[in-house]
Amino acid sequence: MASGRPVVRQIAWISLIPQFIFIIALTFIFGLFIKPLTNAWEAALIVYLAAAILLRELVPRNHRKGIRFFKAGDYAQAIEEYKKSYAFFTKHAWIDKYRFLVLFSSSRISYTEMALLNIAYCYAQLGRGPEAIEAYEEVLRQFPDSQMAQSALQMLRSVFDSSSDSSDQ
Repeated sequence: MASGRPVVRQIAWISLIPQFIFIIALTFIFGLFIKPLTNAWEAALIVYLAAAILLRELVPRNHRKGIRFFKAGDYAQAIEEYKKSYAFFTKHAWIDKYRFLVLFSSSRISYTEMALLNIAYCYAQLGRGPEAIEAYEEVLRQFPDSQMAQSALQMLRSVFDSSSDSSDQ
């Protein structure tokens, strides 16, 4: 069910290598107990998928709630969930840093950066431009190479500059 709201996913393809190694290791371990090897391979894939789904649902649960509110158009509630997600991943930075191993996540950007970007975007959708600009600036303070924050900030500033220019006339 598409919501019509943009969702950007950037994949760090290199992060898939440890995940494949994990699946191969599971296959080897299961192969010691399960014959034929195709059954061990299937068992390894099932365990990997179950672990990935479980971890992605449980650990970043506030992030997932934020996405659900975002897709429903409830931006104020989404902001609250993204703030909780940001707090969690700031407190447990090692989970975010090693998300490709801990959460089997192949995202190129961290959950911390995603939370800040989503907060800023939601502020913009609520028409709270100055807060959106401030939030995008915070993204750039913490993640200076964030292309999404740079682009969004440039767009927001051009909108606010042009609206203040037209109101001056």
